[in-house]
Amino acid sequence: MASAVRTKKTYAFDPRKFLATIGEGRKVVAFPKKQRIFTQGDAADAVFYIQEGKVSLTVVSKNGKEATLGILNEGQFFGEGGLAGQPLRMGSATAITDCEVLRIDKKAMMLALHREHKFSDLFVAYLLARNIRYEEDLVDQLFNSSEKRLARLLLLLAHFGKEGVPETVIPKISQDTLAAMIGTTRSRVSFFMNRFRKLGFLDYGGSGLQVHSSLLNVVLHD
Repeated sequence: MASAVRTKKTYAFDPRKFLATIGEGRKVVAFPKKQRIFTQGDAADAVFYIQEGKVSLTVVSKNGKEATLGILNEGQFFGEGGLAGQPLRMGSATAITDCEVLRIDKKAMMLALHREHKFSDLFVAYLLARNIRYEEDLVDQLFNSSEKRLARLLLLLAHFGKEGVPETVIPKISQDTLAAMIGTTRSRVSFFMNRFRKLGFLDYGGSGLQVHSSLLNVVLHD
């Protein structure tokens, strides 16, 4: 049994190590905090993989209204629309902390997906998981109160339910951004954040906002 466990660990698939073997068509790019990685309307000619840091995805409507679609973390892909024939970026990506991002040309990414089935399976599983997340977001937006939507978003940002200890939420995330992500006003977000803090669900520190698992009570409460 011990031998089988060692074998499994030896051959465990590491996407980061595999991506490092692609060769031509890939490069590591550093983006300082607040720098744009790509802009809405740019050519969708590459896929990105976050090696370090956090990235926000936003979209701007024709009348200039901006919405935040999501906040991505280390180990996540973005910008994959070009693989499905999307010629131009439908939104923008911005570094919200100092980031190290692997940029993979569309052609190199397609070859990598065909070359390594484990990587292809992992990438498809990632896309499916994100699609499920979008469906959950839609249900949340349609049926839950703004208080529950905010609580759920904070828990997601803190990686609640994932392996390890929930991390500190993005340093200095603005209440305007939170409001845009859950579809409410900044004043409502401010009201609920103060309420969560008084109830002991949140702590404000020098490094950011710490979310406690007890915040789940807000999501589960009818």
